[in-house]
Amino acid sequence: MSAPNYDAELNEFGYTNKLKRSLGGFHTFAAGISYISVLTGTFQLSYFGLSLGGPAYWWSWPIVFIGQLLVALSFAELASRYPIAGSVYNWAKKLGGQHVGWLAGWMMLLASIVSISATALAYQNTLPQIWSGFQVVGDSSNSTDAAVNGILLALVLILFTTLVNAFGVKLMARINSSGVFIELIAAVLLIVALALVAVNPPTVVLDTNGTESAYGGSYLTAFLVAGIASSYVMYGFDTAASLGEESIDPHRNAPKAILRALIASFVLGGLIILLGLMATRDFSAPELSSSGLQFVLNDALGPFIGRLFLLAIFVAITVCVLAVHTAAIRIAFAMARDNALPAGKLLARVSPRFQTPVVPAIVIGVLAVALLLVNIGQPQIFTAVTSLAIILIYISYLLVTVPMLVARLRGRWKPVKEEGRFSLGKLGLPINVLAVLWGAGMTINLAWPRREVYNAEPPYHWYLQYSSVLFVGIAAVAGFAYYWFVQRHKVGVLAEHSSTADEDETIPVG
Repeated sequence: MSAPNYDAELNEFGYTNKLKRSLGGFHTFAAGISYISVLTGTFQLSYFGLSLGGPAYWWSWPIVFIGQLLVALSFAELASRYPIAGSVYNWAKKLGGQHVGWLAGWMMLLASIVSISATALAYQNTLPQIWSGFQVVGDSSNSTDAAVNGILLALVLILFTTLVNAFGVKLMARINSSGVFIELIAAVLLIVALALVAVNPPTVVLDTNGTESAYGGSYLTAFLVAGIASSYVMYGFDTAASLGEESIDPHRNAPKAILRALIASFVLGGLIILLGLMATRDFSAPELSSSGLQFVLNDALGPFIGRLFLLAIFVAITVCVLAVHTAAIRIAFAMARDNALPAGKLLARVSPRFQTPVVPAIVIGVLAVALLLVNIGQPQIFTAVTSLAIILIYISYLLVTVPMLVARLRGRWKPVKEEGRFSLGKLGLPINVLAVLWGAGMTINLAWPRREVYNAEPPYHWYLQYSSVLFVGIAAVAGFAYYWFVQRHKVGVLAEHSSTADEDETIPVG
């Protein structure tokens, strides 16, 4: 396929490509897997699953994988047909119209900015354990000192990801791919190391550790809460398609990258959690409920080996934040070139020197830093907001899969039969139906106003416990109200990004 044909489908959106195509297959795969980042997610959230569901929470990992695989398969079809910047935004717009697209893009953008701040704070749980010198402010045993120090470390990381993204996608891809390579090697070595020190049989995953007692003897209730830990990890695979306008042969590479990133994350993450549980010597240790697998590393492998793997986790956190920042920039750029955001012309400007949207990189970095300030005096509020960001991502995915299902049912789904394009064929409809049901069920489970999720520590406030409903409702209603009354009257592809092709009335997907 000649290079000009890579941009053919952009005409259906009214765009001409202003970005530089320089990314290969591994670059797009690396973007997806670093966003998911199993080393970051499994270690950062294992304490939550273990404290609320015991070792049996492991079963949530394959369950969430199967559900997210249904979504990923649907996205792979879209990525094969529309490998485009701001994937979720443009897919929702193509399938459900401009209003649905804007809402999906707004929720994904808001969630991504919060995720940058939240993931950057993971430095605090890792770096001081590697070397005490990283605890610059006070004593890590003091919650206020830990919060302030976490902000300082996160500030450095966000500054780094802002500069890397501003200096071009090629630099970002090189750093990200190198980091992912290190993360994958470390994950494999970690699996081997944990297997060598295992003291429990695999059947440990059948042990609930008595966690059902907090829910009147119902482990299903405990499991639904503990399983949120897995739900917080396996998303962001659409990033591979969001770099489509900067990728070589994206119609083939993007679908493969989406599926490979999710599958690789499932296999590696599942084995790390399983073998981590098998290597745990004392499930009653209080450190397990606060540090999770990070405690297991030092306890089972010894401080020196544990620190080596913590270094790998440090790399994983770094490239994870880099990938989330990159994805957020593409969403902002995609919406801005439709003039669907304030200062659209400025946000959609592509630097002629670096051939990347520099202004969105800086603006998103500044907003992520501003969000960190909330964590100084009210870390519990920030924890709640972080949880809510994940709900917004699941909703934005639904705003793609639901219109996609409607298009199928109305006969507006026109497959493009071209060799090498990913297609679900006759399985498309049942997979799409299941993807919608999964997304809806998971959104309800995530948003359920549980005190242990949204107000786990005193002081207890009703608005924190019900913050899921309040925050999502305010984010959706306030954001859409601004769009409806102010911005929608200005929406239209900016002249410098516009092509002259008319949009097709049908939805050809292959």
